[in-house]
Amino acid sequence: MFAEVNECFAEVVAGSAAWLGRGLSCVCAQGRDNDARPSFDLTPAQEECLQRLQSRMDVAYDSSIPEHQEALKALWNAAFPEEELRSLISEQWKEMGWQGKDPSTDFRGGGFISLENLMFFARNFPKSFQDLLRKRDGDRSVWEYPFAVAGVNITFMLIQMLDLEAVKPRSIVGAIFLKLLAENESAFDLLYCITFKLMDHLWLTMRASYMDFNTVMKATRRQLEKELLFEDVTRLEDLPSYSLLAR
Repeated sequence: MFAEVNECFAEVVAGSAAWLGRGLSCVCAQGRDNDARPSFDLTPAQEECLQRLQSRMDVAYDSSIPEHQEALKALWNAAFPEEELRSLISEQWKEMGWQGKDPSTDFRGGGFISLENLMFFARNFPKSFQDLLRKRDGDRSVWEYPFAVAGVNITFMLIQMLDLEAVKPRSIVGAIFLKLLAENESAFDLLYCITFKLMDHLWLTMRASYMDFNTVMKATRRQLEKELLFEDVTRLEDLPSYSLLAR
């Protein structure tokens, strides 16, 4: 039923045929003297969308900023609407899978955008968000991954996988994503939700426990790269892994 996802160990073949089949001829590969990897030209719309996304990525979480405090409270309310948060620094945060009583220390790897990603997930796919938060699906290990920290790691992984800190994408997968981003401003947040659910699916498939987290993340990245190269994917909703999400 979900063969594409279960074949998570298949190698990604980034061939020119797959690239040309995507109708992305407007993006041209260019070699660099100081970089062995190619780069891909962007349309003005793609460049503008990338710059806006990079601006979001540049924002660090700052616990002294009222808007950031309110966003963190909103995340708690979305996660545990039945339980009042006593303080922004509280042992309660461990229930969500933060490492300590102050989530701000865990945001350093992903910045404020990782909090935005979690909020987008909670608001747009509340069922999947709650299922992952409360570990409702499947036969779970005794030592599970911490939900919130895993979320920050996923943000960081996607930024690296898509090479979003570069002026131009230097991989076919990165260039494909920027085309999708130009057509959907929320593409990064949506891909985040897909990735989180896919990671959990592979976690269960691989019967993983806490020490296997990095292995599962690598398998998740390989599967995403593979799916983004499918010729019939013209929007993120076409990815096989999107079908794992539930609202």
